[in-house]
Amino acid sequence: MFLALIWCAGLWAAPAPIPEVEALQLPKSARLAEITRTAAPDQWAQAIPVLRAAARTAYEHDKLAAASGWLNVTRWAMLFAQTEAEFIPAWIKAIESAHVGHANMPTRFEMTDRSLGRWLSADLQGWLMGNAAFSDEFFTLLAPQDNIPAVFQILNSLHQGDPAKFARYASLALAIAVVYDVAPPPWWPHAQVSASALPRKLPAPADAFAWWIKEDIAGRTFHRLTRLPADELKFVVDAAAPFGELTWSQQIADYPLGQLDKAYTMIRNRQDRIANNNPIWPGPTYAMHFILRDGGICVDQAYFATETGKARGVPTLLFYGAGNDGRHAWFGFLDGAQKWQFDAGRYAEQRFVTGLALDPQTWREISDHELKFLAERFRTLPTFRQSQTHVAFAADYLATGSAAAAVNAARKAVAMERRNVTAWETLTVAEVALGRTPRQLETTLREAARALQLYPDLEATFVKRVCASLRARGEKSAADAEEAHIALKNQSKRGDLSTQQARDILLRSLSADKLPAQVQVYHSVLNNFGRGAGIGFFDQVVVPFVQHLVQLGDKPAADRAIARARQTLKVEANSQLESEFARLLETVRGKTTRP
Repeated sequence: MFLALIWCAGLWAAPAPIPEVEALQLPKSARLAEITRTAAPDQWAQAIPVLRAAARTAYEHDKLAAASGWLNVTRWAMLFAQTEAEFIPAWIKAIESAHVGHANMPTRFEMTDRSLGRWLSADLQGWLMGNAAFSDEFFTLLAPQDNIPAVFQILNSLHQGDPAKFARYASLALAIAVVYDVAPPPWWPHAQVSASALPRKLPAPADAFAWWIKEDIAGRTFHRLTRLPADELKFVVDAAAPFGELTWSQQIADYPLGQLDKAYTMIRNRQDRIANNNPIWPGPTYAMHFILRDGGICVDQAYFATETGKARGVPTLLFYGAGNDGRHAWFGFLDGAQKWQFDAGRYAEQRFVTGLALDPQTWREISDHELKFLAERFRTLPTFRQSQTHVAFAADYLATGSAAAAVNAARKAVAMERRNVTAWETLTVAEVALGRTPRQLETTLREAARALQLYPDLEATFVKRVCASLRARGEKSAADAEEAHIALKNQSKRGDLSTQQARDILLRSLSADKLPAQVQVYHSVLNNFGRGAGIGFFDQVVVPFVQHLVQLGDKPAADRAIARARQTLKVEANSQLESEFARLLETVRGKTTRP
């Protein structure tokens, strides 16, 4: 009888089904308060079926706004109900899949049956459930690499510290939470300074929240922080310099926002360090005033400028890239017209093909297409938000085994916004779950490539997947033809992509062919992709092949590979590329060690 009473009590705790007439409208605050009252802090699992049913009712009646509202509430309930023991293994897998694990991360994680919702107060749970704008922002921003227990702990501490400021600066709080949830890697903000000179540590979340709010209220920020979304504020709160240095920079580099690029040239360029091949900061500390006093190379200039911008509440990015005869670093910032300027310092030495930066939310490299997405700001448009709603429903249908419904929802997503990469990815996963044939999947992948052809790296990614499918079906010639076509298309304007393709071809040969065939493939990629190429091709193709030959003990062949590459690439006198060739040759001949 006692067990039966407990079981009955559990049944009574489950919320009643939501009537259809209510499900077709936006969630009412009274209903959300009732659900929170019965489910908080850790009884959310029982609410999920009821909330999901309401969301799908609205979606299947084409009430997209109501469907989005109910689905966000469902997603909060799912997060609150998930246990650490369920979350941590999936999160570790996401970290490993994205290759963003690093030495500064813990090696052990506690996995208990504690629900993630326990990290949030009942008040904050209710606020999250009832705040549609924040919910949209949170779930749009959320990445698989976000450590949700840590994100929730940070949000909870900031909310408890001052609920009113949290509500006003909610996007700032979210940006801090998704950046500070995982320790930064040893190569952040760049790898050319030692850990002793620049400890890779972020401040306490509460200190960061208080400092930027103080600067905003005092009018010392160039952007009003309450008007920037979290996906831009994350490029403010990822400052590596201590707050004292940021305050100092406001006084020393007192340029208006339109002239922020001058912070780059404030730092004297140390040509002697370049000439002496000394890329690592030589001083005992990387304090900004020492950089200003002693001067530095391009990466130090870019660091100084980005930190100067962050001190003023300006989203900034530090870029690094390879050009024809050298490597370079520059920076980008969000200007007063809410447009990203990505070329500050970019052409100080030469024109560079493309640049990479670090996303502080995931610590992944972000490439040009993601930067173009930032610049276009299409993710703020209603059409993108609607597309995201369809994607979210596609993922939810997939999670419950409804592959056909998932395909339909994903199709609506790509129709609404062709640039929604997540929608294309979800569509391909749903089609696999539905049992579509490889030929059918190739058709979808080609469709995605055409839709994203203005973003060459994305187009190349989907074409590469088509080629992999063709090879798996034994259509090697067709795959080679597709590969050659996209390489030719990218060769003039996106040499980095054709270089990556050359590297892929070479690596396939190294894993499958005997040495004579490997040499032939190396010569082929040199002829087809390497003519007039620069240091990027040297790094990605020449060096790996030469190192491979050295490991095989064939130094004469390595010597010949270097000579052949030097004849093919564009090697200008007294350039960094010429120096790199000389050092590589010395390494092969045993005269030095390549760093």
